[in-house]
Amino acid sequence: MDPALDTWDFSPLISLWINRFYIYLGFAFGFSLWICFQIVIRKQNKNSQDKTIPKASQDLMTNGYISRPKKEVFVSGVKIFYGSQTGTAKGFATILAEALSSLDLPVAMINLKDYDPDDHLVEEVTSKNVCAFLVATYTDGQPPESAEWFCKWLEEAANDFRFGKTYLKGMRYAVFGLGNSVYVSHFNKVGKNVDKWLWMLGARRVMTRGEGDGNVVKSKHGSIEADFTAWKAKFISRLLALRKGEGKRCRGSCKKGKCESSRRGAAAAEPGPHAREELHHRDAEREKEQQEGETGVTRSTVKSEASERRAMITPALREALTKQGYQLIGSHSGVKLCRWTKSMLRGRGGCYKHTFYGIESHRCMETTPSLACANKCVFCWRHHTNPVGTEWRWKMDQPEMILKEAIENHQNMIKQFKGVPGVKEERFEEGMTVKHCALSLVGEPIMYPEINKFLKLLHECKISSFLVTNAQFPAEIRDLKPVTQLYVSVDASTKHSLKKIDRPLFKDFWQRFLDSLKALAAKQQRTVYRLTLVKAWNVDELQAYAELVSLGNPDFIEVKGVTYCGESSASSLTMANVPWHEEVVRFVCELVDLIPDYEIACEHEHSNCLLIAHKKFKIGREWWTWIDYSRFQELIQEYEDSGGSKTFSAKDYMAKTPHWALFGANERGFDPKDTRYQRKNKSKDISGC
Repeated sequence: MDPALDTWDFSPLISLWINRFYIYLGFAFGFSLWICFQIVIRKQNKNSQDKTIPKASQDLMTNGYISRPKKEVFVSGVKIFYGSQTGTAKGFATILAEALSSLDLPVAMINLKDYDPDDHLVEEVTSKNVCAFLVATYTDGQPPESAEWFCKWLEEAANDFRFGKTYLKGMRYAVFGLGNSVYVSHFNKVGKNVDKWLWMLGARRVMTRGEGDGNVVKSKHGSIEADFTAWKAKFISRLLALRKGEGKRCRGSCKKGKCESSRRGAAAAEPGPHAREELHHRDAEREKEQQEGETGVTRSTVKSEASERRAMITPALREALTKQGYQLIGSHSGVKLCRWTKSMLRGRGGCYKHTFYGIESHRCMETTPSLACANKCVFCWRHHTNPVGTEWRWKMDQPEMILKEAIENHQNMIKQFKGVPGVKEERFEEGMTVKHCALSLVGEPIMYPEINKFLKLLHECKISSFLVTNAQFPAEIRDLKPVTQLYVSVDASTKHSLKKIDRPLFKDFWQRFLDSLKALAAKQQRTVYRLTLVKAWNVDELQAYAELVSLGNPDFIEVKGVTYCGESSASSLTMANVPWHEEVVRFVCELVDLIPDYEIACEHEHSNCLLIAHKKFKIGREWWTWIDYSRFQELIQEYEDSGGSKTFSAKDYMAKTPHWALFGANERGFDPKDTRYQRKNKSKDISGC
């Protein structure tokens, strides 16, 4: 063996070789630590660089390339939700959509009837849309049928802890309610509720709730259309501000330098706790003020009424009624020329009152001492342009002035027909002397505090009086002095249908209605029930009508098919609700079978009207439904001279009804002397019941 090899010691190498696994493991661990150290160093360097580079410059850098800045969007579109019963809210939604079209924003109109809030409403939290809700308040403060489900869902969600107060946080909305302040207890109730429930769910209102008022007397801008126009202008202005990223102005309740509303893009931010608390406080105050205003008990209102009552006819109301052909008198009265007055001046036939009672239509003045009414009937032929109320709360003109100006205005309107082709000279001369007064123009004449004095003045002028009341003032009916003929409108025979058709303001409207019929039964002069048939609404209540007849025991019952006066935002009435004359005849025949003391007496086919008379006016086989007007004037004079002690009855001034006016006659209620009678099919017979 080589002695040199004996001098070398290989034991360390052998040891390393034997422990080579641990050596490799140590190298791997050390390399890993180095890699981690490098990552930490680079991350710290990057963060320090980010702090020195402006944010705007960072936004321009994408993977080493320069890109165009992306414009921030604050409003992505507008959604207009509407809940409408008669079409007014839908019409306003259309107007708003057209106005927004010029802003180059996507606009969507959504009928709440077709909208599922459970699936889609939460989407508005992140959509950056602004939602506008246009909702009407219908009968008894209920939402229209199209919005029932939406309102029910919203109310339940707002009061359900599972949704929470931040469920709609981020959603932006505005509300415009449609209502009528004459319904004090629920004026704009649906709009208020929708506004409140959205807020309770965390949504943010972008502007104060708008309230449209269909009562032209109290409307802030003169009409519900003007109220909407004013709200629309504010909404568009607010929308323009939101598009620029402008939020609500600071209310001073936030900490200095930390005001959320001062930041750009704050339109999508939710107010802080302090702002929300103050907002809630302001809302509560506003609701309180509105409720006080609705009930008319604010100090300013009381003070105003105590000092001087305002005129019933406002400038806006004057303009609206004048366009309809009214000649307005003083502060609450009016007169208008009836189309049948014009017709009879030309020898073309008179109205159904001429056929039933012998009124000379060309000598009849249609007027009212009170334009106000206590109902808002769906078939109102004035489309509710007149004011409404449950009591007299306006300035009051004297009856002498009202009658004097009514006659003068009526005569001036008659004069306009002088020389008109077809006008008969003798009738023109007769028309200049008023012989009859129909207190049925519009409104509720019995509301006028001096109605008895006004009637006395009419009778002193030898003018007969035909007064119509809507059966909501039983005390006034009892206190009413004798009139030539007293009408009560019986538009329905059940509480439900009366509420639906007449839409009365009184909460105890049904009891008032029944008491009015009882008061009518106590009257000794001629009394009339006036039934207006509205197809699909009140034509199936025969037995109930019969019971009401026994309650008021009227002398006559006029049954007339409803007259369609055109589309109205205040009514859902259409031509489909107008019964054919044959249908009115059938109804009358069936009703007479249930009231044995009455028979069908007269018919006026052109007016789609029939007269049912008590059998006491049938002497022998002849009807005496007409009126001896001269005899009535003698009787009323004796009544006045005796201080009211000498009374008289309806039979004391009756007159024989001509054959042509009777039901089933070939003339169908047209006077043969008039040219309108010259027509075909005169022999048509539908008299069989």
